[in-house]
This record gives sequence, C-alpha cells and structure tokens, in this order.
Amino acid sequence: MSEKRRSRWYFGGLSSSAAASITHPLDLIKVHLQTQHEVRMRMMGMTMSVVQREGVLALYSGLSASLCRQMTYSLSRFAIYETVSDQMKDRTHGPMPFYQKVLLGLVGGTHTVFTLICRGFIGTPADMVNVRMQNDVKVPLELRRNYAHALDGLFRVWKEEGMKKLFSGATMASSRGALVTVGQLACYDQAKQLVLGTGAMQDNILTHFLASFIAGGCATVLCQPLDVLKTRLMNSKGEYVGLLHCVRDTAKLGPIAFYKGLVPAGIRLIPHTVLTFIFLEQLRTCCGIRIVT
Repeated sequence: MSEKRRSRWYFGGLSSSAAASITHPLDLIKVHLQTQHEVRMRMMGMTMSVVQREGVLALYSGLSASLCRQMTYSLSRFAIYETVSDQMKDRTHGPMPFYQKVLLGLVGGTHTVFTLICRGFIGTPADMVNVRMQNDVKVPLELRRNYAHALDGLFRVWKEEGMKKLFSGATMASSRGALVTVGQLACYDQAKQLVLGTGAMQDNILTHFLASFIAGGCATVLCQPLDVLKTRLMNSKGEYVGLLHCVRDTAKLGPIAFYKGLVPAGIRLIPHTVLTFIFLEQLRTCCGIRIVT
C-alpha cells in the first residue's frame, strides 16, 4: 500500500494569495504597460519611473484588492478543479485524459454557480479596483482616484459610478479566468504527469517547478489578448461604449497591441504560477488529506 496527500479545498486560495504577495509589483508594472495608449516605456523604464515618483511601496498599490480576488475567485476555481479531479481519479483509478482536464478547467473557470458568484459578484469588482489602484500611481495627482483600500474602492465605485460599473469587463474577466484555469491547472497536471512518466524525476519540488513553469507559459500565451482588453475596460473612464468598441480601438494599434505587455505578463504570471503550485504542493504534503492506496 502507498500513501498520497490531497489538497483541502481552500489550499488553492492560500497558495495563490501567498504567490500574489510576492509577484504583485510585476502585476502592477504589467497593468501600467497595458494602459499606455502609445508605447513610451518598457518594463524597466516603467519600474524606475514608478519608484522615482512614488517610492518603492507604490509597487504594492492595490495589494489588498489583489488578495481579495485571490481568496474569492482563485480559491473557488482551485477548489472546483481539484475536487472534481480527485473524484474522477477515484472512479477511473488513474489520471484523466488531457481533454477532460481542459474541459474541467473551462467549466471551473466560468460556468459553475459558485464560480460565477465569486467571479461576477466579488472577483470582477475586486479585479477592477486592483487595476485602478495599480494604475493610479502613474497619473497626475488631480486625476487620481486615491482609493484607500479594496473596500473603499468598491464602495466609491458603487457610489460615484453606479453598480453597473463594478462589473465593467466581467465578460473578459470570466473568459480570461477560464483560459488561465486551463493554462495553469490543466496544463500543470498534464505537464507533471508527463514529467513523472519519463521515470527520470521524482515527485519533488524540482518536478513541481518544471511543471508549473510550463503551465505558466501556456497560461500567459492563452490569456494575454483577453487580459489586455480586460485591463483597458476596467481602467476606462467612459471612453469605451462596450467590448467591441474596445476591440476596435485596440486593433487600430495593430495586432501586436493585443499582446502588449506579453513579456512582463509572462514575467509576472509564470513566477506566480510557479510559486502557487510550489506552495500548494507543500501545503498538500504537510497538511493535506491522507489517502491510502
């Protein structure tokens, strides 16, 4: 008999939050680059500009909103994916085919009731406030929104712009969430299965690093166009009348505009994915549910 450890349902949210706390400055720089109407600065230039103007702590603007998002939407998609995946493994007594992992990732990212509640009513507003708080430090003082924290931002958006504005970019955010779930969870499971299947590596932190690095790259390429549109919609001040208007306006800058910030997005998403799964695997080993097979 052998023993395995499985995640508890909330491990994904804890792991994502821990990873976000470390990679948040990279996410902030990515948002700044995506909201440029013209390419004026690259990654290092934008980073130095923020630090010189506002100080090092400005790189953590919007962290409270980011953690709010991780402990709602990210927690729910991890919980759904891992719970269903474990049940499927118990029934089939083996790993799921890759296409089933992809379908489960899509469902877990968009279409379950719990996920829709977290994404639609908590995740999207928190994501929007996060984008705005991150972008605030690069605009002139008189144009800043100056949200004190995530809850202050949510309340002020509702009071000043109406309830509807809280869900600006919800369609893009949900679609992006599905692709991120496929890129991260499904691709991580598949990459880990393939790596272990070679027999050259054991189920250890090196395997977790390699599999999560591959998953982070897949997630970056899959979701970048939607991430650009989501960021523009959430940061807008009324210049876009809808999604199609945003798509047309972005397309005027050329096809490459949909991949604006791809490098910083990868530099942020890949480390976030790697740290998330390393933390998740460590939590699973230390505190997971013991299964004897």
